This record gives sequence, structure tokens and C-alpha cells, in this order.
Amino acid sequence: MPNNDRPIAEEGELFATHIGGAATLEGVMMRGRDHWAVAVRCEDGSIYTEEHDLPAPESRSAWTKLPLVRGCVSLVSSLSLSYKAMEIAAEHAFEEDDAPGKSSPVGKSCAAESPDKPATASSTADACAPSQNSQHDEQTSSDGSGWQFVLSTAFGLALGMGLFVALPVGLSNLLMGPLTSDNTVAWNLCEALLRIIVLIAYVGGIGLVPDMARLYGYHGAEHQSIHCFEHGLPLTPENAAKFSRIHVRCGTAFLVMTVMVAIVVHTLVPVGAWADGLGLVGILRSLFVFASRIAMLPLVAGLSYEVTVKWAGSHPDNPLVKIALWPGLMMQKLTTRTADEGMLECAIAALKLVDEHERKAR
Repeated sequence: MPNNDRPIAEEGELFATHIGGAATLEGVMMRGRDHWAVAVRCEDGSIYTEEHDLPAPESRSAWTKLPLVRGCVSLVSSLSLSYKAMEIAAEHAFEEDDAPGKSSPVGKSCAAESPDKPATASSTADACAPSQNSQHDEQTSSDGSGWQFVLSTAFGLALGMGLFVALPVGLSNLLMGPLTSDNTVAWNLCEALLRIIVLIAYVGGIGLVPDMARLYGYHGAEHQSIHCFEHGLPLTPENAAKFSRIHVRCGTAFLVMTVMVAIVVHTLVPVGAWADGLGLVGILRSLFVFASRIAMLPLVAGLSYEVTVKWAGSHPDNPLVKIALWPGLMMQKLTTRTADEGMLECAIAALKLVDEHERKAR
């Protein structure tokens, strides 16, 4: 029986590849250095795949590669890419009846003939030839999705700020009283503990919804297939099923690390003393503390990236690395499920497309 709750990657595997990914609706997105692909299980049981190039790393401005800044840039880029992948998945996982004249754009793979044979761009290029109106349709869709991205991002940010920033700040005020220069450490620890409780409750709660449970299953499939790839085994569902659904390079570890880093940053920045100096009381003081948390988010995200990606990635065998990553690994027991064969097939289909592209680019 595979040990799907193993928390630590096997020796020699840690950061063996830079390829990572994310779960989507009924599918998985995989990302390499300059290419990404998504594989989605369609309602008829076939697998739809789509792949796109990414801007070359050397084409980015020098300032985006600076310490702290690169973490924020990476986070925004990852969120944008995840949204695009989710949009593709939503379009193909629950397809409506084909409209007359509807066709697939060039560069995208039509549905596979069977679940065991995922489609590829090369094998289905002729079947995917665009109609005369496809360019216009794609442009219209692109314009619409831009607004959808802005609105969904704004809603997501508002929800995140409310749950994970405003709520812990408000509860800390009730339990500890206002933040002052005298209770900074205790107040920040209380806020961090409440934020962790809210995070665990939220992640665990939405995991009880059947659709989210399946999304967590595809998250597990992403990890299991990458484990298999990192061990150098043939990418098959049978081989991937032997590996853990927990992986050290998961974004969940980054999310948990931000909570830990925030404790340090919020304690060192004398927000309570500033509020004392300004003479703020009541709701104005609470709003000032809330605003300070928002203002420090880029710093917290940047530091978290330096710890989880740069420091941990360069020192995989350091005992401190294992300690620092352990909370994130434990959280993955909530954000992943052991994948079934169909989920693993999707993850493998996307991973193969990215790997094949990078092999050709070498």
C-alpha cells in the first residue's frame, strides 16, 4: 500500500525539478521555466490539453529579480496563471452543447479519443483548425476575461482581507484590548494564532464541499505525479500512486510561512507605538492597525519567498529548513486528497507536455 501521508520527500528528491503546478476544476496545470500546460477531464471522459509559452526569464526587468521584490512578482504571476488555467478548465470540464460553427483555436488540443489517450497539439492539429471567425471570438473572449479577472481578483482580495486580516485584528482587539507599545509581542502572537485558526477552519470547511474535495484530489495528483517525475520513474498513474500527496514545494507551505514571517515583521515594526504617538483610539486605532497589516503584506510576502524558495531551496538538508517547512507540510493534509487514477492521468498529461517542451528547448 502506498504511504500517502508521508510528510517529507525521500532523500535526493527535494527540489530535483523546478516544475510545479496547481489544481484546477477537474484538472491540473503544470508550469516550467518558459512553458505551461493544463489538462482537464471532460464530461465524456476524455482529456483536453492546452499549452502556452511563458515570457523568458531573461526578458524580465532587472528590478523584478531583486530580493523581496521577486517574491511579490512571483506571487502575482502565479495567481494570474492559476486564474487563466482555472478559466480554461471551467470552459472544458463542463462543456455546453457545441454551438454551430464552434471550433477550437490553433495551439490548443481537442478532446482525446479516450481517457487513456490524452490529446496532444501535434496529434490533433488538423482537427483543431480555426474557423474564419475564431480570431474574433478569441479576441472577444479575451476582452471579457480581462474584466472577469479584475472583478474576481478584487472579490478574492476583499474576501481574503476580511477573513485573514480584518477578522484576526478585530478578535485580537476584543481579547487583548488595543495594540499598544506595551503589549506588542503578546498581541501579535494572539493575532497570528487567530489567523492560523481561521485559515485551518476555512481550508478544512470548504474541503467538506464535494467539488472542493475533488479539487483537493487534483492537488494531490499534482504532487504525486511530480514526486514520480523527481524519482525518475516512468510517468504512469500506477507509479505516481505510490508516492505521497504531500510535497515540500507546495504553495501551501508558502502560505503558512507568511503567517510565521508576519509574527516577526509585525513585532519589529512599532505599529502600537505609532498609534500611541498619533493619539488614536477606538475604531480609528483598529483601522490604523488594519491598514498597517495591508501595507506590510508585500514585505511579508517577499520575505516568505526568500525563506521558502531561496533559503530552503539552497539548503534542503538543513534541519532548520525541515522545521520551518513542517507546518506547511501538515497543512497540506487538509489541502490535498489522495488522487484517483483519472486525476493522476490529468496531472501526468500536463506534466509531460511541459517536460517535452523543455527537453526540446535544451
